[in-house]
This record gives sequence, C-alpha cells and structure tokens, in this order.
Amino acid sequence: QVRLVESGGGLVEAGGSLRLACKAPRAITSVFNPMTMAWYRQAPGKQRDLVASITSRSSTNYADSVKGRFTISRDNSRKTIYLQMNSLKSEDTAVYYCNSLPIGYSDWGQGTQVTVSS
Repeated sequence: QVRLVESGGGLVEAGGSLRLACKAPRAITSVFNPMTMAWYRQAPGKQRDLVASITSRSSTNYADSVKGRFTISRDNSRKTIYLQMNSLKSEDTAVYYCNSLPIGYSDWGQGTQVTVSS
C-alpha cells in the first residue's frame, strides 16, 4: 500500500507564504510518474475540496479560489508533489492532503494543517 506523507504546514499571517510537500517514498516509479496528482483541502465542518492538480507532463489546473496564488509542481525523481502557496488568506485555513486525481492511488494520509491568521 502506497503511503503519502504531507508536510510543510504551519501558522502564517495573512499575505504570507508556505510550501507544502507530499512524498510517496514507497511508490513504484513506473506507477507514480504517469499519474495525475493533486492537492486537496478540508476546512473545519466542510467537505474535502480539490485545490490543484498536475499531470505527468506537468500540465496544471487550479480551483478558482487559488488561481494566481498557488503553484503545484512535481519532482518525479523524488516522488514528491509540491504546493507553493502565496498571498495566503484566512479562508485558506484547512488541512491539506495529496492524492491522485481521480482519488484512489492511496488511502488519505494525515495531511498537514495550514492556519492563516488575519
């Protein structure tokens, strides 16, 4: 079973930046590399939403709420997905998770908490 490990969250003031990482240390390269991967987030009391996705060829898509502020990238040699988050807002506060798109590559990891103070 592939395990996804998210990291990089924390407490930041509005307008600040964070860079999240999602590692798949046990992933099989031939399976991981062609896969579209994504970041999701879940705020308290809300459903888990798709934030950004990246294909094997690094084509990206973003939720309207984060366009122009977040950047997703991947390093297949490290089996890692990144999410650079700039100009953070209080509404970005959530637990951030990674997984495939569509979901199913792995069980959900523990996520990483992002808290933006206003």
